[in-house]
Amino acid sequence: MKVARQKKDRVIFEKKLMRGNEAIGAGAIRAGCRFFFGYPITPQNELFEYMAQMLPQAGGTFLQSESELSGINMIYGASAGGGRCMTSSSGPGFTLMGEGLTALATAQLPAVVVCVTRAGPGLGRIASAQSDYRLATRGGGHGDYQCLVLGPASSQELYDLTYKAFDLADQYRNPVIVLSDALLGQMMEPVATGHLPRIKALQKEWAVRGKGTNPRKVIKVAPHTDEELIDWNRQLKKKYQMMKENEQRHEALLTKDAELIVVAFGSTARIALDAVLHAREEGIAVGMFRPISLYPYPDKALNKITRQGTRKLLVVEANNGQMVEDVRLAVDGSAEIAHYGFGGGYIFSPDEIYREIVGYSKK
Repeated sequence: MKVARQKKDRVIFEKKLMRGNEAIGAGAIRAGCRFFFGYPITPQNELFEYMAQMLPQAGGTFLQSESELSGINMIYGASAGGGRCMTSSSGPGFTLMGEGLTALATAQLPAVVVCVTRAGPGLGRIASAQSDYRLATRGGGHGDYQCLVLGPASSQELYDLTYKAFDLADQYRNPVIVLSDALLGQMMEPVATGHLPRIKALQKEWAVRGKGTNPRKVIKVAPHTDEELIDWNRQLKKKYQMMKENEQRHEALLTKDAELIVVAFGSTARIALDAVLHAREEGIAVGMFRPISLYPYPDKALNKITRQGTRKLLVVEANNGQMVEDVRLAVDGSAEIAHYGFGGGYIFSPDEIYREIVGYSKK
């Protein structure tokens, strides 16, 4: 990709207008993803189509599986062989992947799983929502397992954080979920793609690639004895604690003097920011806190902000109240919390969030 140089220390990369779903695919291929298995479902089909077209051109393998269940288990095989691999779905299909996700986490196999949320519950409809937050952050499968979860808020972040997800998956040998939504997936924005290095095949010492003259390698999803399983869980717990300590990500805007802070993620954060800036223009001391890592939740940063003086938080999310639970845990009683949100595909306007800010600031 051509670049335009400006001064000595700055390189301006060309941008391409892309849907959010396409940006996910572009980031994955740039990161070295060479295996994609999955089943089509709206509103993530543009990602599906992008990978079907572009992944073979990059030397990779695209395969439409007969279901989400088979897709996630194909990922298990590709990851065990050392490949960077990805699957994607929306809420109903993501639910079906639960058993496969807990198997990947238990076997300590890296993979990236994308969930482009649609309105629910049940089959719901294709309207945008954030109702899969709890499903992604708390896990849809059984047992004590955990996935890292990233919550982008723009097409550029969908590209960058998908790329980052592959590095995190390999670093921790663990599945990483990119939680998007229909608004972000369908939105078209300029995306810079040349600023991240192009990753080729990686050598993974633990991968199963045939025995030859080497010692036998085994990747298993469950130990054979109770003692082994208890020890396995101790190891996993230690790893998950490392994730919580090292992988908290957030963005804080106008929070230093804020008496009220709006907490929002994903597409809702984009809408809420407009309302926050409007309220600031009207003289209201309001700020914005956006979690980028949804697991681990950036509780350290949010708790610090409230301990330094902010006494009110307004949690805005496109569901009936899911992230608000993590906000309550993070602040540990140090701030008053109000929730504003609806499920079923309701899309906020900046004006209504502005009215909530004004009303709550006066209480």
